[in-house]
Amino acid sequence: MDLRAHVSNSGYELDEAQLRVIARLQELGERRRGVYLHGPVGRGKSFLADALFEVLPVKRKRRVHFHAFFQELHARISARLYERGAVADAVKELIGRAEVLAFDEFHLHDIGDAMLMTRLLEALRASRTTVIATSNYPPDGLLPNPLYHDHFLPGIALVKELMTVVELEGGPDYRYLHGRPRSRFETGAIRTEAPQATGQIWFDFADLCEKPTSPQDYLALAEQHDDWVITAVPRLEMCDREAQQRFANVVDVLVDKDIRLTLVSEHPLREIAGGTALDLARTASRLELINNTSG
Repeated sequence: MDLRAHVSNSGYELDEAQLRVIARLQELGERRRGVYLHGPVGRGKSFLADALFEVLPVKRKRRVHFHAFFQELHARISARLYERGAVADAVKELIGRAEVLAFDEFHLHDIGDAMLMTRLLEALRASRTTVIATSNYPPDGLLPNPLYHDHFLPGIALVKELMTVVELEGGPDYRYLHGRPRSRFETGAIRTEAPQATGQIWFDFADLCEKPTSPQDYLALAEQHDDWVITAVPRLEMCDREAQQRFANVVDVLVDKDIRLTLVSEHPLREIAGGTALDLARTASRLELINNTSG
């Protein structure tokens, strides 16, 4: 495997911190050692981890996004709700025969998901599966709520056992350096007036984010509609933390599913994306991908 050559062929010019990480990933990949790659938003973690995933000379490998994975896991557990060992069987079925499992945007805020993640990590250790993960959080920062954090300490220990922790140091957020759109999501916009178009699905921010919706709802809708409009988007700092987190989850899902997004708001992005939810820095960075087409 030659990770450096693979990345070079993509046409990207890499900074020094990224080059150091590539050298480290090359070494770990040759040893088939798991990797937990973390660092600030917009630094190219997903790009580098995807490149490592692609060059690993393994046939049975799977890449999953956090929200989609847990949607599938919850569905498989629900299908076995009254069976003994339902969680263990669902986890085993999800892993299957994969030799490499890659997680994008690894983060945990929900105690229930954290407990399931611990079970999953135990199963991955038992099956000797190589794990690749990207995150904005170092392992010790997962499940940061102090009320619950101690409950995930066994999971954090497993993360460190299964994966070598690699930090991609701070530098420019490349999402702020606009260029030609490279995805459908990037063809969206932030506008002050509603667009006149057909084939879109429309949501009011209050209905989508201020009511008890979940990533599973967004994933189901994203399977059916690839062009979203969210109207009446407020300054997030004026919303409660749950609404802020739901909005962050919506953007995560739409980026991963490559859905076109138009936000309609009387506020510019710098005012929209303020707030206290832990994932809003990532959200603001991702919305910069469409901010240059605002009208």
